[in-house]
Amino acid sequence: MTLAPETTELKVQLQLEDSWFTVCDLSRLTPGRGVAALLADGRQVAVFRDRTDRLYAIDNRDPFGGAAVLSRGLTGTHQGRPFVASPLLKQRFDLETGQCLDDEGVRVAAYTVRAAAPRP
Repeated sequence: MTLAPETTELKVQLQLEDSWFTVCDLSRLTPGRGVAALLADGRQVAVFRDRTDRLYAIDNRDPFGGAAVLSRGLTGTHQGRPFVASPLLKQRFDLETGQCLDDEGVRVAAYTVRAAAPRP
């Protein structure tokens, strides 16, 4: 089932240790594009919504260039796996695992992410 974003109040949440951190309203995510979210400890996370409404979250910092830009990368699939290509040097990162598809020795953190109704 696909939910029309304008008719829901769902929030995008990341699992951080033992709690859920609310990032934004689901309706703020454009399918196929990423957004950056600032966590309370100063880290940045890149959050993505694909065209089938699946959500993904990985570290926003590109480990090759050092800049926080992965949220601005191009999304796609390789052998059925969703990825984002860094806008800097074009390395691809698996959105489910954080594994670099172009250098198996490099990985970024991947987060569990969900869309949930806000608690009253």
